Amino acid sequence: MDITTVADDLIVVHDGLEVIRLEHLEPSTTHHVRGHDITTRARPAGALLCRFATVNDVHFGETECGKIDNDPNGPIQRPLHGEASYPDTMNQGAVAEIATIDPTVVIVKGDLTNAGRPEEFAAFEACYRTAFDDKLHVVRGNHDAYEGQHEYAGDRWIEMPGVVVALIDTTIARHTTGTITDEQIDWLDDHLANTDRPVIVMGHHQQWIPGGDMSHRGEDYFGLHPDASDALDELFARRTKALAYTAGHTHRHRVRHMSCGAPSIEIGCVKDFPGTWAEYRVYEGGIDQVVHRISTPDALSWSERCRHLYSDFAVDYESYALGTLEDRCCTIPLR
Repeated sequence: MDITTVADDLIVVHDGLEVIRLEHLEPSTTHHVRGHDITTRARPAGALLCRFATVNDVHFGETECGKIDNDPNGPIQRPLHGEASYPDTMNQGAVAEIATIDPTVVIVKGDLTNAGRPEEFAAFEACYRTAFDDKLHVVRGNHDAYEGQHEYAGDRWIEMPGVVVALIDTTIARHTTGTITDEQIDWLDDHLANTDRPVIVMGHHQQWIPGGDMSHRGEDYFGLHPDASDALDELFARRTKALAYTAGHTHRHRVRHMSCGAPSIEIGCVKDFPGTWAEYRVYEGGIDQVVHRISTPDALSWSERCRHLYSDFAVDYESYALGTLEDRCCTIPLR
């Protein structure tokens, strides 16, 4: 049983394919669910100004889940005979659930496709643009540019009531790794110096932060280059309007912290276990991150089959991808 989501007014528990959902709760109240006492989160101070949603690593066009290059190990999950494409299943489920919160904007943080083919971009647009039209804001990931493609390249400054999202293109065409250039840091610095609102910076690649499993500093780091990661940390130390950096790429939920104390957050993928999207509730006194597991029946059926991807490589994907409840549902404080 997974205690998947806890917000100020919501508790969601998944027990296999069963979903237990308690709604319209009061903040900071304790509820007994399947032998567990679960307390709703405290609500940030002030009025609710807006809600917005994000997804990442949606991977339209992928047909084999858990495959690493040409290695036959896995386990590798594939749709059964007669089943729909699993990126279609998972993303349609995400879109349906996101629509219920009437988001101010919807942000997609890269890896829209498996290989950046035109038909994969078209499938992405058909799913997300059709649903959200001009509410949709998109940046590319490494999977979208392995052959030098430029679709969804460039940075975006997205203003909403009470918050701004600076959506940064961290992709290096033809590479898995990412970076933020000096020019992008200057662009961010200038915008942060002149905004009257708190800012969340978002990109595809996760930040390098020293310590723990990041003790090795190298050119081949899987996420943002360490020099770019340091520059981002230094920018956050200078500009207290910057609240957090959030990314995808790793297909996991995790929160670490920069040297200045700002959170550096990773959000899991849409396409497999646990199959999630993130909601941000913007209050006058802070921003709540609420991660939701996609719970349409077909999506749950698929994501349950993906709990043990990569076990042939001695990876505990279930724990890695899900992270802790505090990694998924947390408050981003003002600075």
